[in-house]
Amino acid sequence: MSRQLQIMYYVEPDTPALARRAAQYFVEMAGEAVAAQGYARIAISGGSTPRAVFAALADPDQPWRSRMPWDMLDLYWVDERCVSPDDPASNYRMTREALLDHAPLRPEQIHRIEGELEPDEAAARYESELRNNFHLEGAESPRFDLVALGIGGDGHTASIFPHTDAVHEISRLVTANHVPQREAWRVTLTWPVINHARSVFFLAAGEDKASILNEVLTGPCDPERLPSQLIWPASGILTFILDKAAAALLPATDEEGCGVLERER
Repeated sequence: MSRQLQIMYYVEPDTPALARRAAQYFVEMAGEAVAAQGYARIAISGGSTPRAVFAALADPDQPWRSRMPWDMLDLYWVDERCVSPDDPASNYRMTREALLDHAPLRPEQIHRIEGELEPDEAAARYESELRNNFHLEGAESPRFDLVALGIGGDGHTASIFPHTDAVHEISRLVTANHVPQREAWRVTLTWPVINHARSVFFLAAGEDKASILNEVLTGPCDPERLPSQLIWPASGILTFILDKAAAALLPATDEEGCGVLERER
């Protein structure tokens, strides 16, 4: 793991502008991957902010739909709740409604976590799919071209919650994680897999994220309590796309809305 981390954060005035910026980022990163290797593998997260981004990507009146290399894209999920795919809480359902029902993706390009199964079985099946699709051997880890994350008010990301087993999981690609705070099970990529991606970025919007973002990005390192601090990509670069309210407590950006922080571990 790189000891130095450059954090790039881009601040937009509101959620619609954030969604447009993030949609552009998705298209740019996918395009770079396709140009380099002929395909793009992207892992996405759930939540209201990603929903707005996915809707922008699928909107035929927006430029990103025509620019996204849909036919060369494989879509994965960072995490999933242990519910059926039709449950209102399902990350897959949200993505299906906002994006999949409107985008030209074939069924074989969509790789969901089967949240309706028992948690350990769902994790094992998803890990097996990753190993097969990425042609992994032994201790190899999949290398996603882009991983999109969110951040919770408690500092969690993916389904790696404070003081849960997933904080300490380093040997698996996917793990079932019991979250006592939510009285629920989740299935999630582990943080070493996320950190192995070529590009990792966070989306966050709203004033309720301002305090936790400031603590995660500028406060002392305490990943047991703030699991988002585990995200330290091997590339040494981590990107945040924020709205003005979420970025309110971070250092001021330049005239183009970009800020930079440096951290060492």
